[in-house]
Amino acid sequence: MPGRIPRPGTHHSQPAANTPKPAPSAPSAASQPHISSSKATKPEPPEKFGRIDQDGTVIRFDQDGERVVGQWQAGTVADGLAHFALRYQDLATKVAVLGSRLDSHPEDAKSIKKQAQTIREGLGDAAVIGDIAALDHQLVEISHSADAAGERARTEQQRRREAAIARREELIAEAEDIAANSTQWKAAGDRIRGILDEWRTIRGIDRATDDALWRRYARARDAFHRRRGAHFAQLDKERAAERRTKEELVERAEALQDSTNWRDTARDFRELMQEWKAAGRAPRDVDDKLWARFRAAQDHFFDARRAVEAEKDREFEANAEAKRQLIAEYQPLITPEKNLRQACAHLAQLQEKWDEIGFVPRGEKDELEAQIAGIEKRVSEAENAQWRHTDPRVHARVDQFRQRAADFERQAAQARENGQEKKAVELEAQASQWSSWAQTAAQAAEDR
Repeated sequence: MPGRIPRPGTHHSQPAANTPKPAPSAPSAASQPHISSSKATKPEPPEKFGRIDQDGTVIRFDQDGERVVGQWQAGTVADGLAHFALRYQDLATKVAVLGSRLDSHPEDAKSIKKQAQTIREGLGDAAVIGDIAALDHQLVEISHSADAAGERARTEQQRRREAAIARREELIAEAEDIAANSTQWKAAGDRIRGILDEWRTIRGIDRATDDALWRRYARARDAFHRRRGAHFAQLDKERAAERRTKEELVERAEALQDSTNWRDTARDFRELMQEWKAAGRAPRDVDDKLWARFRAAQDHFFDARRAVEAEKDREFEANAEAKRQLIAEYQPLITPEKNLRQACAHLAQLQEKWDEIGFVPRGEKDELEAQIAGIEKRVSEAENAQWRHTDPRVHARVDQFRQRAADFERQAAQARENGQEKKAVELEAQASQWSSWAQTAAQAAEDR
């Protein structure tokens, strides 16, 4: 079993001339480690750190003396030194990896420190040849650095935890606002799901806090789903009522579609349309089918009415042609400006024949009515003009004014004969005024 042996020069005999002396323990390049780097350096010759005796005993030079670390019987001394040096390099690589891990994963500082301590405790008995002091120094540095790295990792972890909690609380506040206020159901539902997706990406929160935050979010999400469900349940209820209303309207429309009471039924269909617009919407597929039935009943009625009216229009076309001929025949005869009495007689004949002919197509009715109305207007205006000229009330008023003027003239002549010159002048002035009024009234009667 490997064990420590005294340094040469004690009570043991001196080593053979070919036995290497123990090397000084001054740190080599390996004794100045950079714990965060795994960059390989050129290894020093193993003879500097140990030897193999003729009997195959493998001895390592440590700071406190020589230590037997194994036996070598498989080859030359050089091969044995290389073998134990290679094992040392493996151990050195393991230590370097610990340093690198501390740089890249400071959150594992506690575990890394523990591993470093374990390796360090086993350095003395390690069956390797190399600069054990350098490895020991590296492991001490790793242990010391692990404390600081662990503190930094804890600080960073706390910062991330606080940031994660803050972000989740923002998401909760948004979810609670949506649950309480939003009526944009699709967009709000999409956002609730988006909040959950982001929620799942947030890490670094302790279990108790995470559970408490989740319960708040879940309550908000469930409240939104309940409110949305209640909204659509009410909407379904309303649409069911609207469906029944529209089914009744369709039934009423279909009951009217074969009616030949054109005027009243057309009015009824207009009223049904107003009721339809006010009824709201049934479920989309149902609403479309009901509308198709309603529209079909409506079209059936109006198509039938148009067909009847078209047939009547064809029948009435002859009446229109007869009325055009009447206009052409009587228009030259009705000249009230030449002979009003004769014009009135011809107009009466025209009107009587016009009524006897009867209906004309609707598209021509307005034009024909306008033509006969023009003739009637000319005659009516001529009658009015003649009546104004012969109105006895107008002529009586003119005669009254003239009579008053004559009375004042006689009174003026009488006053002058009696020597009342001033009175005669006043009476003559009044006579002139009344005479002027008589002329104005007579002129007005002519202008009418």
